[in-house]
Amino acid sequence: MTNTYDFGMIGLGVMGRNFLLNIADHGFSVAGLDTDATKAAALETEAAGKPAKGTTSTQEFVASLKRPRHIMLLVPAGKPVDSVIESLLPFVEKDDLIIDGGNSFFEDTERRFSYLKEKNIHFMGMGVSGGSKGARFGPSIMPGGAKEAYEPVRPILEAVSAKVNGDPCVAFLGNGSSGHYVKMVHNGIEYGMMQLIAEAYDLLKNLGGLSNKELHETFDKWNNGRLRSYLIEITAQVFAQKDDLGDGLLVDKILDKAKQKGTGKWTSQNAMDMGIPVPAIDAAVTMRGLSALKLERLEMEAQFPKKKKTKKGKNEKLVKRVEAALYFAFTTTYAQGLHLLAEASEEKNYGLDLETIARIWRGGCIIRADLLELIRQAYSQQPGLKNLLLSPVFKDEISKSEKDMRKVLRTAIKAGVPVMAMAATLTYFDAFRSGQLPLNLVQAQRDLFGSHTYERVDKAGVFHTEW
Repeated sequence: MTNTYDFGMIGLGVMGRNFLLNIADHGFSVAGLDTDATKAAALETEAAGKPAKGTTSTQEFVASLKRPRHIMLLVPAGKPVDSVIESLLPFVEKDDLIIDGGNSFFEDTERRFSYLKEKNIHFMGMGVSGGSKGARFGPSIMPGGAKEAYEPVRPILEAVSAKVNGDPCVAFLGNGSSGHYVKMVHNGIEYGMMQLIAEAYDLLKNLGGLSNKELHETFDKWNNGRLRSYLIEITAQVFAQKDDLGDGLLVDKILDKAKQKGTGKWTSQNAMDMGIPVPAIDAAVTMRGLSALKLERLEMEAQFPKKKKTKKGKNEKLVKRVEAALYFAFTTTYAQGLHLLAEASEEKNYGLDLETIARIWRGGCIIRADLLELIRQAYSQQPGLKNLLLSPVFKDEISKSEKDMRKVLRTAIKAGVPVMAMAATLTYFDAFRSGQLPLNLVQAQRDLFGSHTYERVDKAGVFHTEW
């Protein structure tokens, strides 16, 4: 059957199949392609009578789609994406749209966008956040490319996206690789928030003496307050999960080595290239690297043992201060990521609207949080705002929570509890609000040993001294 189906998906793993089933639930006919015949057959079975077709033939798959064709890829980033694109080229036609919905590096997306534009084929890099459940029931979707290519597929993407107060959590973001760039920074913020929560857990467990039951209750309470967010919600769930392979709770049986797929590292690397500081994200990437050094850490622990000072019973004062510290740190981490997006938009001509980004992050995605509505309001009031911390929307809460952050860090440092990401948010804040930094000394040193020159506070121009 030719030219029948509204939307096609290549890669019918859990994410791809769930996204396609989500589309079918909203009344659109779908076709799926996978090299695995079992996965192709599973699509039709799970569609439960809705118009859906699975196949292992590229030619048959492309021929089954309505023109102009909408073809989405959910395959591993890198060479597999290029390979799939090449396999499609003999069959696609002018004005067909190929969408890469994976976590591709934005520079690869830019290259593919230009390559396919020369062949009159539209290409869109599209971030999708929310995991497998989000793909099935409503993710946050971040498309970028050419506006004329987005419009024909917009009704489908709006239908399947998460909704907040009826607003779809999808919008056309901007030119070229903007969709994947925004998703990269989203993931960098995600790294930062996860590390901050891990540090809060460390403090509450090892200094506050909270049991897993008390940790569950604490995070559940926080999720009904100003920290309400997906990551706080699932953290509460983690502390209540029983071990299905043994006694006790699962969290205590999980090895403390965190893996990473690279998007957080990409964010840090690109931010350094752009000259925009994102220290909370940098710290999160560093801590994942440190976590991998398990054997070395055990040797260090034996050589430099800590004196643990865990208090018995729930420490209400510490709990209250850590909640405030997390609010401060979450806000500051969002500010760092959004500042990077603002600068990248100008340098790369993306045309990003930060209010729109905050709006579509409010639902479906991993970093969704009540804070994002306030962030949206801040950018609505000041469309040209570069850094969130300059908005009056957050001034009072940041001023209050900053005091608790300082107390939490003093407690952590005295006890030897590592809080690299928390410390990074406060140090960033202190540096950012300093009208005078000691980098005049750095410039003097650079000029002395390398004749790198310097500027003066009292005269215009560039200067060099024979020291």
